Amino acid sequence: MHMTVGMEILKPVVALAAWTMVMWVWMYATRIPAMSAAKLDPDSLARDPSKTLDDLLPASVQWKAHNYNHLHEAPTVFYAVAIVLAMIGQGDGVNAMIAWAYVGLRVVHSLVQATVNKVMVRFMVFSLSSLALIALVLHAALAIF
Repeated sequence: MHMTVGMEILKPVVALAAWTMVMWVWMYATRIPAMSAAKLDPDSLARDPSKTLDDLLPASVQWKAHNYNHLHEAPTVFYAVAIVLAMIGQGDGVNAMIAWAYVGLRVVHSLVQATVNKVMVRFMVFSLSSLALIALVLHAALAIF
């Protein structure tokens, strides 16, 4: 498919959206069997806000859910700024490379959190991804203002 100038950045946007869906599948592939093994009734959990899945399921199961939630936090800024860069024709070259670096770092963050969950490793990867995001926001701001 031929992409219009400045649209290359949309590829990492779609890749991160796809990765988010991978994490959704992984979350439920581990959570549903864990809930069944713990004989948890979802309806009774919904009626009792004092009981949470964090309290009732193994931490390693919940790590996937926590990461899925994290993929709806800072990445929302990524989606917005990447689309802005594409709209103004600035989504190629260095901005596309930074966007791919951001996506790669978010995938690494997911894999760390969902498996070994070493907080300092997660923090370092998150920090690097945040620097990439800051660079994209700065580039968009310089182009827009």
